[in-house]
Amino acid sequence: MNSFPNEYLVSKEADYDLIITGNMAKKQVVVGIDIGGTNTVFGIVDREGNILAEDRIKTTHYDEIEVFVAALYEKIILTSQKIKEDIELIGFGIGAPMGNINKGTIEHPAGLPWKGIIPLADIFSRHTALPVVVTNDANAAAVGEMIYGGAKGMKDFVVITLGTGLGSGFVVDGKLVYGNDGFAGEIGHTAIRPGPSNRECGCGRKGCLETYVSATGLKRTLLKVMADSIQPSELRKYSFEELDAEIIHQAAKRGDIIARRAFEHTGMMLGFKLADVVAHTNPEAIFLFGGLALAKELIFEPAEIYMKENLLHIYKDKVKLLPSELSTQNAAVLGASSLIWSLKKD
Repeated sequence: MNSFPNEYLVSKEADYDLIITGNMAKKQVVVGIDIGGTNTVFGIVDREGNILAEDRIKTTHYDEIEVFVAALYEKIILTSQKIKEDIELIGFGIGAPMGNINKGTIEHPAGLPWKGIIPLADIFSRHTALPVVVTNDANAAAVGEMIYGGAKGMKDFVVITLGTGLGSGFVVDGKLVYGNDGFAGEIGHTAIRPGPSNRECGCGRKGCLETYVSATGLKRTLLKVMADSIQPSELRKYSFEELDAEIIHQAAKRGDIIARRAFEHTGMMLGFKLADVVAHTNPEAIFLFGGLALAKELIFEPAEIYMKENLLHIYKDKVKLLPSELSTQNAAVLGASSLIWSLKKD
């Protein structure tokens, strides 16, 4: 019977022999799941990284984690039935904010509806006897970039995920950095502007980077810029609830001065922090991934300018700031799915 490395938490009832002795005539697939603050996206993925089917559910529609997992599992099964090929499902890889690969838990996630320590792998395993692996969503995106994207062949790089919140995955010497208990690299919850008067974060602290550099942070910055200016803006007609990063992005592309200032400030804050990131791990490249990164030059140009201005001289012109080469929907899904392929390889 196959055994699995200790760092992966799998269902206690998992039929390990299924992975080794399954019907080889079937195409083996895994489910990669990316749990985000707004949406949970999943894909059914083969070994080559082809997503055979995919769908999503609204994370924010579920106040109870057990109900969320049941709805997600049901949607996955229904989606898998649409695949015309004969498939064999061999496991579930899950990326989530504050996911702990050592314990299979989500712990005190700032941007999710559920609080405290959530035994996600155990809850998911009530629905399946297959292996279930949980890790940080940004770590999953980093694995996806390394295996299928622009970081192929790189041993030292960082992936920054810019969505509802800000996540980060660090790869050093070809290995993901997890740290002592699985939470290394949470730069979204490092202070960019410490002090009691700065922005409150969902984690309970103030001045965290993700309160400035994220889709939500962009909205907060826009309203601050708007309040401090008398410049006309097409965005003045929107309330905070109506605004989203895409609306601001499109206004900026049309030349809205307030929207462009909000992006410049967001990119500036990101660039300051990236200079510190370079000093910590000396990466070959930093990849920006997620909805906010789709704003392209609006976020990349100020981020690169302020990163370079604040780099220690020994790092000058040595690190590239690059967009992810995977689609926004696919990187974290592919990364999460690869966790199960790693089990099979072992």
